[in-house]
Amino acid sequence: MSLKIVFMGTPEFSVPTLNSLIKNKFNVICAYTQPPKKSKRGQKVNPSSVEHFCIKNKINFKNPKNLNSNEELKIFKKLSPNIVVVVAYGQIISEDFLEIPKLGFINIHASLLPKWRGSAPIQRAIINGDKKTGISIMKIKKELDSGPILISKEFQLDQDDTHGEVEKKLSENGANLLIESLQKIEKGNSKFIEQIHTEATYAKKIKKNETKINWNLEPNKVLSHIHGLSPSPGAWFEYQNERFKVLKAKISSINGEPGSVIDEKLTVACKINSIQILELQLQGKNKQTTKDFLLGKKINRNSSLV
Repeated sequence: MSLKIVFMGTPEFSVPTLNSLIKNKFNVICAYTQPPKKSKRGQKVNPSSVEHFCIKNKINFKNPKNLNSNEELKIFKKLSPNIVVVVAYGQIISEDFLEIPKLGFINIHASLLPKWRGSAPIQRAIINGDKKTGISIMKIKKELDSGPILISKEFQLDQDDTHGEVEKKLSENGANLLIESLQKIEKGNSKFIEQIHTEATYAKKIKKNETKINWNLEPNKVLSHIHGLSPSPGAWFEYQNERFKVLKAKISSINGEPGSVIDEKLTVACKINSIQILELQLQGKNKQTTKDFLLGKKINRNSSLV
């Protein structure tokens, strides 16, 4: 079977999959992505990573503000895809759309489903201190991330892994797994297996009030929090009315008052032991190693990082 594919995706995480579809000569008849957004500072309008890729590679694309309108449904029906690939699109897809392709909608989800259904699976896995994560290729159903799974792949998590690093790894591996899945579907030997719904857990979107570092926790929990939010939105502390994101750290055995700086290398005491900050970023500035940062701004020993 020759597949007519519609692709739906928005952030950089989606791009390797679209790129793999094109490189493997799949027939991508149209790509859907979120509309451009204004930057936080200034009025510059920023197209999505997928839109950039489509323009560069001359791929037909659409970026509707509201996918689930009657007009968009008519357009989608005219495209007449027999399968749709979704990778972090960012809009809810209505049942009217889900019923159109004969082979349905398939999705790359960055967890070992049914664990961590939802919008922040990588971040929640790292923050939770999970020892493994993975990629699942699943069929989309109305209920969030509940569809049957075609294939999955497991990866080990290390306490030094950050959200950004794991996301890139899963994005690249997910693209390869998706190609393998489509090849199975083309040959007619795909088999989707229902999830064990009673084992489902949910990865809720990260809220702003979760991002401040709590130095009163044990260091492994502080480290997981830092790495799970790195580089975005970033775990942070305040010092002299300025906010600093911590992007990379490691556990140290030095003890002190929680939240206090206990040496000249920016090691900060936790409930027990401590965290040595390795990489950080002053709000609005570029990231720096701690060594370079301390050349320009001193945070003295015994300072309190609230």
